[in-house]
Amino acid sequence: MLDQAKIILGVTGSIAAYKAVYLLRLLKKAGADVRVVTTASVDEFVGELTFSSLSGHSVFSGLWEEEWSQHVELGTWADLMVVAPATAHTLAKFAHGLCDNALTAVYLAARCPVMVAPAMDVDMFLHPRTAANLQQLSQDGVEVLPSGTGFLASGLEGPGRLLEPEEIFAHIQQRLLDRPLRGKKVLITAGPTREAIDPVRFLSNHSSGKMGYALAEVAAQLGAEVVLVSGPTSLSTPSQVQKVKVVSAQEMYEAVHECVDRMDIVIMAAAVSDYTPEEVATEKMKKKEGDMAIALKRTKDILKSVGKIKKPDQTLVGFAMETQNELENAKNKLVSKNLDFVVLNSLRDPGAGFGHETNKVSILDRQGGIAQFPLKPKKEVAKDIFQKIVAGIERQSG
Repeated sequence: MLDQAKIILGVTGSIAAYKAVYLLRLLKKAGADVRVVTTASVDEFVGELTFSSLSGHSVFSGLWEEEWSQHVELGTWADLMVVAPATAHTLAKFAHGLCDNALTAVYLAARCPVMVAPAMDVDMFLHPRTAANLQQLSQDGVEVLPSGTGFLASGLEGPGRLLEPEEIFAHIQQRLLDRPLRGKKVLITAGPTREAIDPVRFLSNHSSGKMGYALAEVAAQLGAEVVLVSGPTSLSTPSQVQKVKVVSAQEMYEAVHECVDRMDIVIMAAAVSDYTPEEVATEKMKKKEGDMAIALKRTKDILKSVGKIKKPDQTLVGFAMETQNELENAKNKLVSKNLDFVVLNSLRDPGAGFGHETNKVSILDRQGGIAQFPLKPKKEVAKDIFQKIVAGIERQSG
């Protein structure tokens, strides 16, 4: 079921550490290659010999061992990192980016999805600080599994109990098997570009980059290797995403063409400036009497240039932000730019377009299909877009 899946199993010092032994056994029986990373206090509950015997590999438990840099190797090796049990102490370290042991070092070095299964007493689990840490981890892209409810080692009863190994295994299986973009390389552009007028002023637009960043986050969750070429934004880079920062349309053009040839899927979600000043003043332009005119020239059409060199096995997706004749303009863009899909949204729809947490789109394909969707959070819109892309790839290969 999980043949050749590469999994890091992190184990922390909890009375529930014994359940990690059963989880390890389930993963190995399913065909996974598992490397175990522990915190120092785990030895108080389960010895390293147990984990090394069952996994077939030595346990990584100390940064001061001979192979102290193993966290880097493991971080790039794994398909999934699972921490079960995850104590309140370790969750707090993860949430705040602290690094003082082997497990936290591996977490910070991990380029794969991360899953945590909390385990602690009920009062610790319900404490506002723990809730805030779990919320922060979720925002960072970590999948936080629900806690079980029942009798705890303290004698209390309530939430905070570690899920049973079979339940955690089911979550792992679902996460690894539901990754249709595993092995695919995805390029996404996002945000605005800025065209300098002088050292102080620039031309730009209202794009926040939220749609492109949501696409990058979802692509990574679906197993893709993601490169995000981003104009200036205030957004955090999604987990497991490589970001290339650019400012101008020309810089975005160059960054895209540097890597587009090796990509399987290209999604151009950035709001690229169509015009740039013919000349950029080297000093701040001082205010004078009367009006000012700035001569502009066209920027390079990045989407069209990519469409011209698109290979048959590549999928190219563009966006159309319209205010009138929406469908007609989107259909024309689909053909003129050699796209497989165009995502249409209108500034006339409340809650859609620039700056919002939501979007309302229609997705047009080159076969003439039009799928319309209601207003949704942009991450859900991203999932709809990738569902179309994956279906298109499967149709083409099948």
